[in-house]
Amino acid sequence: MSKKDKEQQAVEAEVVESQVVESGDYVVNKKPELDARTKELLDLRYDMSHKRVKFYRQEWFRFSRLGQKWRRPRGIHSKMRRHYKYRPNVVSIGYRGPRDVRGYHPSGFKEVLIWNTDDLDRIDPATEAIRIGGSVGAKKRTAIQAKADTLGIRVLNRTV
Repeated sequence: MSKKDKEQQAVEAEVVESQVVESGDYVVNKKPELDARTKELLDLRYDMSHKRVKFYRQEWFRFSRLGQKWRRPRGIHSKMRRHYKYRPNVVSIGYRGPRDVRGYHPSGFKEVLIWNTDDLDRIDPATEAIRIGGSVGAKKRTAIQAKADTLGIRVLNRTV
């Protein structure tokens, strides 16, 4: 390649990088402003939740009708309730995540439940994201999403 061809490729590459995002293209979601400690605790919570063992109902393997959903063992002679080693793990407080980041969305935002557009005024867009209530209808939902977009607030359960 000649020097002229290389310069032309460099110019073309610059043009490609400066393209404007058109409507309908993918746009990266807004990220929260987190301090170093909160980021560290979110990473710790992520690691803890991926290392956490599965909790099964007592004798889930014996009766298929029980399924694998968790139920606390309550029997007076229950080996699982008494934490015998050969029995499955029982849900306990030691498996919980860090207190300071409980209730945070995996993205790092604090979740705030919203039912109308007036509730958006008390939201801090830097650290909080909204989740629209399940009982909100389509008309009000679109109004909430439109106002959230103008205020720069992230909507976690956005509809198309």
